[in-house]
Amino acid sequence: MLCQECGKRPATLHFTKIINGDKNEFHICESCARERGEGLPGAPNGFSIHSLLSGLMDFEPSGKASSPSQIAAQALRCEQCGLTYSQFTKLGRFGCSSCYKHFEDRLDPLFKRVHGSTSHVGKIPQRSGGLIKTRREIDRLRQEMKSSIQKEEFEAAAGLRDEIRQLEKQLHGASEE
Repeated sequence: MLCQECGKRPATLHFTKIINGDKNEFHICESCARERGEGLPGAPNGFSIHSLLSGLMDFEPSGKASSPSQIAAQALRCEQCGLTYSQFTKLGRFGCSSCYKHFEDRLDPLFKRVHGSTSHVGKIPQRSGGLIKTRREIDRLRQEMKSSIQKEEFEAAAGLRDEIRQLEKQLHGASEE
């Protein structure tokens, strides 16, 4: 989508303003937003997606770390492309696919904070999502059973095994219909 102001650059900011019950949506680029004075409350020099990302990662927008753990994180470097974590926080994007693996320890807490989880589960339709929900429940029970076995809680593991078998029967019965 192109910017509604200049019509040249991609719209990267999407604002919804509600004034006296009138809802207006704006799709504009960062440059036009700066010119219009659009921004987020508390952002001194307008809005930058990179400063938002830096804030989520507990970094100052200026790139200065304030704690020993932040200094250590800034020193992290991707062995594949050479991008440092500090550069990532300023750019807002990775240099290669290996960056995910190299910065994994710093990204997991970020993903948990932003998404509530480190694994994508997607949305399930209410009407037709029964099979998907059952499969997810089976996966969850298998993890729980594995944990019970490691803790040597064999009775609990056997109960979970039986519950998994019951759900698998339901799955096979539903898929045959």
